[in-house]
Amino acid sequence: MTTLKIAGVRRDSHFSPNHIGNDAAIFNLTVEHLKKAGCRITEYSETEFLEKSIDEEIIINMARDKMVIRKLQEQENDNKLVINSGYGIDNCTREKMTRLLIDNQIPHPKSMIVSTDQPLPVSVEFMTKRYWIKRGDFHAIHREDVTYTRNIEEAETVLNEYALRGIRTAVLNEHLIGDLIKFYGVAGTNFFYWFYPNDLNHSKFGWEKINGQATGIPFDLNYLKQLCNRTAEVLNIDIYGGDCVVGLDGDVKIIDFNDWPSFAPCRSEAAPYIAQCIYSKATVFVQQQSNMICNDR
Repeated sequence: MTTLKIAGVRRDSHFSPNHIGNDAAIFNLTVEHLKKAGCRITEYSETEFLEKSIDEEIIINMARDKMVIRKLQEQENDNKLVINSGYGIDNCTREKMTRLLIDNQIPHPKSMIVSTDQPLPVSVEFMTKRYWIKRGDFHAIHREDVTYTRNIEEAETVLNEYALRGIRTAVLNEHLIGDLIKFYGVAGTNFFYWFYPNDLNHSKFGWEKINGQATGIPFDLNYLKQLCNRTAEVLNIDIYGGDCVVGLDGDVKIIDFNDWPSFAPCRSEAAPYIAQCIYSKATVFVQQQSNMICNDR
């Protein structure tokens, strides 16, 4: 059987705020499982990936640098297999994610995309008196990239600060009352893990404290799994994590979705499934490439 040759792009520490060790650990553990399955992995930092010519036809990555993501998209356009897709990673930036979730009827907080250098529109009032302000152009790198505000005046102060930082758009999400849940999943496998972050004191920037301790509101776990897999499909990512809120009526709404998170609370359990997902997709890809070559002869 042909050895699968894979390029693996690690996430730069700059893009792992308060999770440098966790992000590195899940990547390393996944690589170990792939090597045990007979794969040959060549690892690159994000900088090395930009600077070097990549010969491998299969690329796995935890990249976040905008130029790296652009190169990943170029590799996909050249018919290489990229997991997670560079297009999918880009879809997980706030503004694009918000538009995609709304357009595809994914349950989501009332939201609005605004310019940071303009006054908030009067229609903001229809939402709520409490808002989450999130930079629209990228993932959260600094704590202030996602900010909880209690009124329009606070929201406009945050938007002004974004404008001064060169962030042109922001997403306003209404604050949802209910139990905050974090989840992790891997497309095409049976792996799905959820937990209440405050129970495990799991946090990147401390935002989880706003919702407080979960009360155990009943919800449909099968529905949550289906919803998360559907969201991953809409965003075009295979290895994912995120957050949702279970309302007092048991209704579930997605508030955040991320490409290849750290899987910190379930790393050992998740890594074999991540490797399985990659190996399965890579095997199909290689077979398809082989069939194309045979058909061209």
